[in-house]
Amino acid sequence: MTAGPRHVLVLNGPNLGRLGSREPDVYGSTSYAGLVEECTRLGAELGFTVDVRETNDEGEMIRWLHEAADGRVPVVINPGAFTHYSYGMRDAAAQRTAPLIEVHISNPYAREEFRHTSVIAAVASGTVAGFGLGSYRLALRALADAATG
Repeated sequence: MTAGPRHVLVLNGPNLGRLGSREPDVYGSTSYAGLVEECTRLGAELGFTVDVRETNDEGEMIRWLHEAADGRVPVVINPGAFTHYSYGMRDAAAQRTAPLIEVHISNPYAREEFRHTSVIAAVASGTVAGFGLGSYRLALRALADAATG
């Protein structure tokens, strides 16, 4: 018997649903729907079923991280502004039971100083930042590489 595709959660924090209209000089012109389509397409190519979610609610994000930990589901997460201060999200991410990759569309270190600190990075498997939506593609490829050993 062959196993079906592995499930991956791609979680997006505050304001990421506004991709395409929010600061296109920083975040690009691709819409959130375009991001969902790209992650779903590449995920399928890599043998994953990808569930892309977005929330402006910290509690909801924490619940999704608990769901991933309970199900041993790999996560690609762009915490958005939660990156810099959400210790509750950090503690939920620390409970991971599968790889968790933090992504950022822009390079936080090339932006305002308050963006230079991530409370998530220390509990993530890795971080990919500064490659636009390519950060998501790189993270999904990293998960595929990790799955094949």
